[in-house]
Amino acid sequence: VQLVESGGGLVQPGGSLRLSCLVSGLVLDNYAIAWFRQAPGKEREGIACISSTDTTYYEDSVKGRFTISRKNAKNTAWLEMNSLKPEDTAVYYCHARIGSWTFWGQGTQVTVSS
Repeated sequence: VQLVESGGGLVQPGGSLRLSCLVSGLVLDNYAIAWFRQAPGKEREGIACISSTDTTYYEDSVKGRFTISRKNAKNTAWLEMNSLKPEDTAVYYCHARIGSWTFWGQGTQVTVSS
């Protein structure tokens, strides 16, 4: 099983990025997908998730700015990030879960700076 994130980079405050998570080695349909992030010196935190039935949840700091989505036929999930702030700077990780089975990607760096 592999989860590969892409789309990170350097962006100015107020800008946008779209992260992708391409999953291989499993059928995504019944998995919940989440995005986590970890800033330097801080713990990894969950910021958005989407269930197998497309119910979404957002952490307060990203609500209204970030959108999580998925397309099972493409075994892919995305995190659309708008109105980015310097405090969004972190390594972003994709996570897939079904029951007690969990899988992580290697992470992609997002840096918000002028």
